[in-house]
Amino acid sequence: MRNETASPAYRGPAGRNRRAKEKVLILQKELPGINMKFLIIALTVLLLCLSANTAGFKTHKVSLPLSFDYYYTFDMVVDALKQLHKTYPKLTELEIVGKSEEGRAIYCMTVNNPKTGRELDKPGIFVDGNIHGNEIQGGEVSLYLLQTLLGKYGVNKEITKLVDKNCFYIVPVLNPDGRYHFLEDAGPSNNRGLRRPHDDDGDGLLDEDFPEDLDGDGNICRMRKKDPNGRFKTDPEDPRLMIPVKPGEKGEWTRLGSEGIDNDGDGRINEDSEGYVDPNRNWGYNWMPDYVQRGAGDYPFSGVGLKAMARYIRKRTNICLYWSFHNTGGMYLRGPATKAEGEYPRSDVEVYDFLGEQTERVTPGYRYIVLWKDLYETYGDSLGWMVKVNGAFGFVAELFMSETETFKTIKETKEAGKPGEEEEGHRFGGDPASQREKLKFNDHLTQGELFKPWKPFKHPTYGNIEIGGWTRLSRRISHPFMLNDLVHRNASVVIFSAKHTPEVSLEIFDIKKTGQNLYRVRTRLINSKAVPSMSQQAARDKIYPKDMLTVSGKGIKVAAGGRLQDTYRDVVSYKEFRPEIQFLSVPGFSKVEHQFLIAAAEGAQVTIKYSSRHAGKIVKTIRLGGK
Repeated sequence: MRNETASPAYRGPAGRNRRAKEKVLILQKELPGINMKFLIIALTVLLLCLSANTAGFKTHKVSLPLSFDYYYTFDMVVDALKQLHKTYPKLTELEIVGKSEEGRAIYCMTVNNPKTGRELDKPGIFVDGNIHGNEIQGGEVSLYLLQTLLGKYGVNKEITKLVDKNCFYIVPVLNPDGRYHFLEDAGPSNNRGLRRPHDDDGDGLLDEDFPEDLDGDGNICRMRKKDPNGRFKTDPEDPRLMIPVKPGEKGEWTRLGSEGIDNDGDGRINEDSEGYVDPNRNWGYNWMPDYVQRGAGDYPFSGVGLKAMARYIRKRTNICLYWSFHNTGGMYLRGPATKAEGEYPRSDVEVYDFLGEQTERVTPGYRYIVLWKDLYETYGDSLGWMVKVNGAFGFVAELFMSETETFKTIKETKEAGKPGEEEEGHRFGGDPASQREKLKFNDHLTQGELFKPWKPFKHPTYGNIEIGGWTRLSRRISHPFMLNDLVHRNASVVIFSAKHTPEVSLEIFDIKKTGQNLYRVRTRLINSKAVPSMSQQAARDKIYPKDMLTVSGKGIKVAAGGRLQDTYRDVVSYKEFRPEIQFLSVPGFSKVEHQFLIAAAEGAQVTIKYSSRHAGKIVKTIRLGGK
C-alpha cells in the first residue's frame, strides 16, 4: 500500500486536500450506487477538517539549548537530535535504527566518551520514549536527558563522571508515525498503535472512516444532541458539563462520540480509523495472540520498526539498565508483567527496591509498583523482553498525574474524596466532581485551552447537534507550562539509576609463597554500586555468559583456584577443572574474593583479567616473589 502520509505529494494543506479528493473518488468508484449529495457533503467536510490548523501544537524554531515549555513535533525532534550531534560530535553518534510503517526514521543517539573506553566495554543504559503514539512526553524527557548529559559535560562533575563511565542509547521517539499524527492531525488522542491499515468494518476498504474536525478549529472534540430520552443532563453546577441521569430521571442529551461523518455511506460513523497493533504488546517475550492480548498483532515483531529496534538492542550486549517512558498515572513499574511468570529472584528485587524507592523521592506523588500485581497484566511488552531475554534491569515510567490539574486550597484538598452525592453519579458512569475540578484548572491556569464551549453544527446524519468538550491537550498529557518540572525530575531518575550501574574494581590483596615455586594469590572484586554485574535472573536462566576472572602467564601453571569463602580460616571452594578460569558475578554493594595456587619460578609475571558484559574489563599484572 502506498505510503501517502510520508510522500511529499500528500504533505501540507494542499497535499491533505488532494488525499481527501482521492478518497472520495475511490469511494464513488467502489460504491457506484452512493448518493452524490452525500459525496459532496463528505468532500466538503474532509476539505474543511484537513485544511484546519492544528490547535495547541505550534511549530517552533529549534535551537540549543533546547526549550521545554512546548511539545516538539516529530520533525522538530529530528532537528533537535541533529543539532545536538553537530554541537557535540565527539560524544555522540546519531543513527537511523530502522523505519516505521509509514517510512519515518527511528533515531537513536549514542552518548559515549571514546577517550574513556569503547561503548561495549562500559555499562549501557537504554532509554526510549513515545512507543505509544499518543504518549508523547517521553520524547521530551529523552531530549532533556540528552541535553543534560551533553550540555553539562565538562561543566558538572557528576555528569562528566557519569558520561565517562557509561554509554547511553537514547531513542526519543520509538513510534514516529504515532507522534507525527498526534501532533499534526486534528484528531483526538488516538494514534496509540502502529499505522497498520486494517478493514475494521469488513467493507473491503481500509481506514476510510476516521473521525473528522467538522468545525475546522483544529481539534476533534465530541458531539451531542438534544434528546429528552437521553442518558445525560446538563450539570446544574457547570452547564458546560453533562452528568448521568439517575434511574427514572428524564434525560436531556445523547452523546454521539467524536466529531465525524459517515464517510463510506454504511450507516456508521468513525467505525474504521487506523488499524491497531499495540507496539508495546508486539515484543518477542511472553507474546500472546489478539484474543488474549488486544493489539498483539499477527506475530511477535510484526511491527517493522520494532523488529529493527530489537536487532539493534541485541547487538548492544552492554545494556544493563532500561527505561521506557509512557503515560499516564505517575508510576514507576517493574515486572513481572504477569502473575504466571513468578516473582523475580530476591537479590534482583532488592536492587529494584533500592532504585524504585529513590524514584519516589525524586518525583513526589509517583508510586513505585509491580506491574501485574498493582496495575494489570500485559503480554509481549518491551519490559519483559529487556529483562527476561536481554538480562537488563528495567522500569516503565508512566508520566503525569491528573491530580496535579487542580484548583483547590489546602483545606479543600484535605476534604476532597469524602463521601458525597457525587458518588451516586460516579457509580452510573460519570465523575462530576473531578470534571468540575478540571474545568476550574482549565479556566484559571490554562486560560481555557483545554475545553471548547459547545457550539451548534448541522450534521448530515444527526441534523442539529452541538460540538465541544475537552480538547486533545486535555487528555493524558500535562499542559506545556508543567512540562519543565516533569522532564527534569524524570531525567533525574534515569541519572540516579545510571550512577548505580556496576562499578567494579580489582584488588590483588595477598601474594604469599607457600612452598618451593608455589604461590598463593588472592583477589578481591568490589562493586561499589547497587546494580550487580549480572542479574540473578540472567544467571539463573543462563541468558548470557557470566563474568570471567582469568589467570595467565608465561611459564606458570594454576594448580588450584576457587571462591574464597573465609579469608581468616582459609576456606576455599576450589573449581575442579580449568581453575585458571573462574565464572562469577559481583552483586551490588558487595565483593567477591578468589584464591589461586600458582606454580611458577620466582619473578614470573602473572596477568589477572576480569571481563564482564555489564561491568567492563580490568587487567592487572603482578610478579611472583622477589621485591
